[in-house]
Amino acid sequence: MTNERPLNTHSSVQIERFSRYLFSAPSWRGSLTLILLIGIIIEIISWRMNSEYRSFGLYGFIIPGILTIVLTTCMVSLFDKSMPWNRSALIAAGSTVGAAIICAIGLIISRELLLFAYAAALGMMFALRLLVLISVADNRILNMVIPASNQSIVGFFGVMWLVKDLTFAWTVFISLLFFGLSACTISWFINAPLKRAYRISGTGFLNAFLAHLTDGSKHLEDYFRDIGQEAFVPQVSLFFHRENVRDLIFTIPNLHPGPLGEIGGGNFPMEMCSRFEEELMVVHGCATHDLNLVAADEIEKVIDAINKTRESCVYQSIASQSHRVTSGSVSMMCQRFGDTLLLVSTRSPDKTEDVDFSIGHAIMCEGHRITPNIGLVDAHNCIGDEIGVILPGTKIAHEYFASALCAFDAWDTLPVTSFEIGYAHVPLPFGRNDGFGDIGVQVMVVSVADQKTAYVLIDGNNMNIGIREALRDLVLSVVDEAEIMTTDTHVVNTISGKNPIGYHIPVERFSGYILEATNLAIADLRPSRVAGTTASCESVIVFGSNSIAQLASIANTILLFIIPITLGILALTLLLLIMAYGALLV
Repeated sequence: MTNERPLNTHSSVQIERFSRYLFSAPSWRGSLTLILLIGIIIEIISWRMNSEYRSFGLYGFIIPGILTIVLTTCMVSLFDKSMPWNRSALIAAGSTVGAAIICAIGLIISRELLLFAYAAALGMMFALRLLVLISVADNRILNMVIPASNQSIVGFFGVMWLVKDLTFAWTVFISLLFFGLSACTISWFINAPLKRAYRISGTGFLNAFLAHLTDGSKHLEDYFRDIGQEAFVPQVSLFFHRENVRDLIFTIPNLHPGPLGEIGGGNFPMEMCSRFEEELMVVHGCATHDLNLVAADEIEKVIDAINKTRESCVYQSIASQSHRVTSGSVSMMCQRFGDTLLLVSTRSPDKTEDVDFSIGHAIMCEGHRITPNIGLVDAHNCIGDEIGVILPGTKIAHEYFASALCAFDAWDTLPVTSFEIGYAHVPLPFGRNDGFGDIGVQVMVVSVADQKTAYVLIDGNNMNIGIREALRDLVLSVVDEAEIMTTDTHVVNTISGKNPIGYHIPVERFSGYILEATNLAIADLRPSRVAGTTASCESVIVFGSNSIAQLASIANTILLFIIPITLGILALTLLLLIMAYGALLV
């Protein structure tokens, strides 16, 4: 392995790393237990105080916490939004813990401050619950005011029934008002940057994202469409015709299968396969997250572009043997099919993520001096701890270009003859969480003049270091040349930017399926004809150049400053409440 600096980390990858801020809410039983425990402790303390505070833990903490779990879920559902029991219970438990801490601080200072501390806790509880609910349930503040305030309201009436103190009642009213306004101010700070840049709501975007994770909602695509741009990208396809079996299409989109899950083009390879009568292999072209489709229905434009090229198909019965060219860390497996040159690039065992479109487009344009169809595949088959992309102007980009030039120079010297194609598709018994997409493994074997070349395509998002070599060595036991590729499907990345093949499932558990598919493809070999085309996918709405970078930058800035801003606003609000409380006592 060569010594090299880590690849540049692209902002599109950075935004996937925000997944570390996400977590699954624990069972509602655990949250309920915590509420009961805190309430009991406070109840014990209250019995050692004045008799008027007896049952303070019951009425001020336990009953509000339990009722809120039910009320919040029911109230949120009235607005056609989802609030799972676990999440509702966690919010209630968190509010209970916060209120208990504030009351404890008040008691430490003076027992006389308990009611004021509880009034401040009710206001703080309302503000934090409002911020959480507009972020995870419904970003419309007015809709969430009542669900956010129910724990504070129930707590107020419970304690008011115990103490019957008018000053306490006014303090709670002022506290709810002040802290409610502070929550609105904090919400403005969260939403303003995205509103200014993209005219979208930050909390609304987060709502849609969480709805996708919990309910599979595709409302997130509406936000992506708002920030999207039109793209015009080429797509090279090889149409293989064989007698008495289904034809095979080997297509190379210069679009990215992201951003995540089923959203946008996340399941691009599978969606493409379901739209064609032929067998279809959708490999990974040169594209970063800037070329993510904003919505799944944009795939129809790609399909239409490919189908339009059928009219210009001129089938030929010639192909060359495959050979490899290298430059630095880049290796390309090259093979000619009629008037099309197919290049499959890899840097394995050096780690690689996406190759920027401009690099691939420059190589395709340079190749047009020898033939109209240059199909450049990013095998996308080696990833390490660092996730980065290959950008133009770098040493690695130069190595890609130099390798391609070597392949172009060999074009006229490659002997061509008749060829055979074999194809096999084997589903895999592993799921998305294991790093495997819905398609499984596809293998195309090309036989030319006694040389067999295997193109192995696994539906997944990259491979752990060393997996490509292990699989390739296995496949080379039955063929003469081979490359292992992944589709880069993002259905395996619901919230994480890293779930490569071999990360969860050891290679020994799935290598047998790869060899089986290769042998089936060899057994399926038969004479074939091929036609190569280059489609122009026009007006495809994608994230756009620098949109992801800007979105990631804004999100990073919000995460960096929102905590100190929130603490500052809440501290100022508490100071104003103290002043108002002092005025009430005068």
